[in-house]
Amino acid sequence: MQTFSIQLSLPSHYLSSDFFAFHLRDQQNVAEIVDSNTLHKGLMWQQQAAKINLRIDAQYATLSLDIDSPAVIPQESELYSLAKHLLGLNQPVEEFEAQYITDSVIGQLIEQQKGLRIYQSADAFEALVWAIIGQQISVHAAIAIRRRFIQAVGIQHTSGIWCFLDIQQVGQVSDDVLRQTGFSMSKIIALRALCEAIENQQIDLSQQVNHENASLITEQLLKIRGIGPWAVSYALLRGFNYLDGSLHGDVAVRRNLQTLLAGQEQPSAKETEKWLAQYSPWRALVAAHLWRSQSAAGY
Repeated sequence: MQTFSIQLSLPSHYLSSDFFAFHLRDQQNVAEIVDSNTLHKGLMWQQQAAKINLRIDAQYATLSLDIDSPAVIPQESELYSLAKHLLGLNQPVEEFEAQYITDSVIGQLIEQQKGLRIYQSADAFEALVWAIIGQQISVHAAIAIRRRFIQAVGIQHTSGIWCFLDIQQVGQVSDDVLRQTGFSMSKIIALRALCEAIENQQIDLSQQVNHENASLITEQLLKIRGIGPWAVSYALLRGFNYLDGSLHGDVAVRRNLQTLLAGQEQPSAKETEKWLAQYSPWRALVAAHLWRSQSAAGY
């Protein structure tokens, strides 16, 4: 096993407790383990089992990557990119805060949650798989399915941690195994269609998403059978650092918006969509502030 390490500085007000809470959603610690101030996360790196160790000390983060294969040597730039991605450091949240911290409606919320950003999945494929699993079911149920999915399809790193799988591993597993993990037939179809679209280069998950190409990528993802608008917005948010998806259909967003506005009734999805529109190009970040306002840090 080989280990490669880098260190980078963190911005002021970085919410490290929120970062770790995001990775503590599965209390059984199958593919992510939080040990004090360190995240251990299993993943496939160039089709080899690997483990991320990401430690946060004050205003610094240190990432090391343990790869089982001695033949795989990552570039230092790849490790910096991975660390910045996972930590949400590619998001210009300071610009958002400067613009809206005096806003009469959301300013106080931003002040209370300064530094909030969207912590990312290891890559866009992981975010999309999570979004497919999570469509139209509770978070608790989605976490359980994801855990069984990883254990049934993935492999273990030599440390014992399970590695989130890659496209090749999904292609080798049967529909029966996927059903046993909790996938419905519609979600199996969506997962297969996603892998096929990636393999046929109908969609490129390595590209940066911005305001110029977000509509095109959204359109490409929505063409995949079984992937709906919520899944696309969530995946763009958790896998591509895209902060302008509209999560107006999210129940927690609507519930907490009702509290923020002191409304008598919970706003409809359409009403929430209209309200969020005024904060474009930051709609998803505003939604994240609403998530965070009355929920645990692992939003």
